[in-house]
Amino acid sequence: MAIDDPSTMRDLEAAAFRRLVDHLRQRHDVQNIDLMNLAGFCRNCLSNWLQDAADAQRVPLEKEEARELVYGMPYAEWKQRFQVEPTPEQLQRFAANAARGKN
Repeated sequence: MAIDDPSTMRDLEAAAFRRLVDHLRQRHDVQNIDLMNLAGFCRNCLSNWLQDAADAQRVPLEKEEARELVYGMPYAEWKQRFQVEPTPEQLQRFAANAARGKN
């Protein structure tokens, strides 16, 4: 079944985005490098995409504001509270993915 109504589709996409962001806010154990290595995007990517969408609609949204919307707190606070140093294996995988153009 296709959704023909653009407004309904937009509402569904917005709901899915909100659910993804809420899920990531609850999963502090999942580091951004893990997301990048597995999926090719991270919380920062989501905040960048949110800012791009705001720019396209001519809605003022600063980088740090977009990050706070995704992280649920100021980015600096999230980093201090939850970010851990990446392991050598995570860094190696990130570099390999970047070399293949996946990051």
